[in-house]
Amino acid sequence: MSAQQARSDDGRLSEWGLRARLLAQGALTWLFAVRGDPMARLLHAPWRDDPYPLYRQLREQGPLVRSKLGVLVATTHQLCDEVLRDRRFGVRTSDGSYGDPTAAAVDLQLSLLELDPPDHSRLRKLAAPAFRPRRLETYRERIEQIAHDLLDRAAERREFDVVRDFAGPLPIRVICELLGLPPLDAQRLAHHGTVLAGALDGVRSARQLRQMRESFGELDAMFTGLIEQRRAEPGEDIVSDLVAALDQDKLTGAELVQLCDLLLVAGFETTVNLIGNGTLALLQHPEQWDLLRADPGMASAVVEETLRWDPPVQVTMRIAHEPVELAGRRLRADTPVLAVLASAGRDPAVHDVPDRFDITRPDRADHLAFSSGIHYCLGAPLARLEAEIAFRCLATRLPGLRRAGAVVRRPTSIIHGLSALPATTDRTLSPA
Repeated sequence: MSAQQARSDDGRLSEWGLRARLLAQGALTWLFAVRGDPMARLLHAPWRDDPYPLYRQLREQGPLVRSKLGVLVATTHQLCDEVLRDRRFGVRTSDGSYGDPTAAAVDLQLSLLELDPPDHSRLRKLAAPAFRPRRLETYRERIEQIAHDLLDRAAERREFDVVRDFAGPLPIRVICELLGLPPLDAQRLAHHGTVLAGALDGVRSARQLRQMRESFGELDAMFTGLIEQRRAEPGEDIVSDLVAALDQDKLTGAELVQLCDLLLVAGFETTVNLIGNGTLALLQHPEQWDLLRADPGMASAVVEETLRWDPPVQVTMRIAHEPVELAGRRLRADTPVLAVLASAGRDPAVHDVPDRFDITRPDRADHLAFSSGIHYCLGAPLARLEAEIAFRCLATRLPGLRRAGAVVRRPTSIIHGLSALPATTDRTLSPA
């Protein structure tokens, strides 16, 4: 079969062509993983489950390391921050195309995550007012109500799953209200989040591609209907604001739907993993859990230390738009650089005893978990607020919380989190 036959009529890779490419990529990365390349190992189990020893190996090789996979890897806090802030780097190639050829072949659309200025700046400006801290503080009481309701239900059973029964439903319900969506199936939305967040690792199978297209199709249909409703009956939600911008020709209909997709999934996906990772860290370090139980006001400290110690987003990529001098290397235009955010969080040049989880750490907030520069996470204030409330409520309502079985980790590398965290409580639920 020719290369042209491996593509469908619309220019995207056919399923046959995709399978061939993915098999070749998988075999190559596994070969390099077996031979000890740290970045290749990060793509495979069991190494990706605990990637931090690999990040230490990369830092020991220098601030900018070339992997056998052909990419440059920024390993230190200083260099990652430099790359993320440098306007000479973007998320697409210098001609505006995708940096990942597989993503281009399947027409992967993740809105702001895949855009450079000026389109990125234009769309971000439209969405930003909804995520300003002052506006989000008006949601604090409602977030607390949702958290208490979920814990009430969890306490009715001796055993429950922190991810399925608390960390997942909490941000899903919050972002649905923020977007003005009716109550939706939390498990179905969690599925969409898992599918689309997994796509950040790159497409690895034809089955995954079908799941991605199904998820995008369902979300697009849902938001297309909601947009028409908000045009007829505007509300006080984000979608109503964006529909007004659409009618003023500040964005296109396709951009609006894609932006809504991103706001929904990103609005809960990062927070699910932040709460899950932080709860596991607390239960693995009983002395830290005791500190939080004794002083629930330290919940915000738990948020920042979790973001530093085990962040939900581990890696992000930037592409040089012009020749750049970086850490003593001369980079040509369109050279990709992986900024390892999770490695930056454990850089000993910034943090003392960086592998220790310590919520009393004075420099815990000096991390890059939400990226930096123009692509700094738009939803960071919401994620911080929800996670702070979640940790405080766990400490005050379920002080007897403890693990009740083995955790299940997500099979992804860029997104680091849990699929399951079985827990038990002594049935003593403190009053709200």
